[in-house]
Amino acid sequence: MFRTTTQSLAAALALACTVSFPLQALALDAKQKEEMGAYIKEYLLANPEILMDMQEALQQKQMLAQQQQAEAAITENQKAIFNAKYDISLGNPNGDVTIVEFFDYNCGYCKRALSDMDALLEADKNVRFVLKELPILGPDSLAAHKVSAAFRDLAPEKYGDFHRTLLGAESRATEESAIEVAVKLGVSEADIRKAMAEKPHDDAVRDAYSLAQSLGITGTPSYVISNEAVFGAVGVDELRDKVANVRACGKAAC
Repeated sequence: MFRTTTQSLAAALALACTVSFPLQALALDAKQKEEMGAYIKEYLLANPEILMDMQEALQQKQMLAQQQQAEAAITENQKAIFNAKYDISLGNPNGDVTIVEFFDYNCGYCKRALSDMDALLEADKNVRFVLKELPILGPDSLAAHKVSAAFRDLAPEKYGDFHRTLLGAESRATEESAIEVAVKLGVSEADIRKAMAEKPHDDAVRDAYSLAQSLGITGTPSYVISNEAVFGAVGVDELRDKVANVRACGKAAC
């Protein structure tokens, strides 16, 4: 990966060097081009830190573009992100700051981030935390999601317990393991399967996929806080800081 990036950066530097010359310098003969190429190679070998600087600048430019894309998508999809009829929230339903988490029940990083959510909700009683299921890690994840959606319809007051139990398990989430959790929480397998058949929630999955694509989300967990998308398991401290920013200036970053 780095070798490919380095080659691309070297090519970009060569182009930058070329276009900086007067237009007549573009009409170089073969020998002059060879000499210029050798000079650029020699310069890069003597100053390899330039490639790292260029790589960092490229990453910063890409991150800025990603955030601009996400911010535009958030503006256009406020209701679907923060108040979709399929989703359920934990914490304070009337909280002054809402965090939306896109997650998959088989995502290892999501499992580790579960404690971040709980720590934040325990310490801050004025946060609303929306759980948006994004089953992207194969058929088992999709099957577990379907059970979860059925459970949410049947026993919404117990969804927090269901979510924590299934996501917090060390084993892989499947239809069977999700039903087992549901049964332990008092909802029968027959009722779960009936609800799954009558209301499969396919629209919820399609909407979540569409939102993720619009926001530039390619993995889980990812969050939306105010006007900003946050990619990855960033930890409770960063989430807490962004909540404080929203309260201070109305944005995730002041």
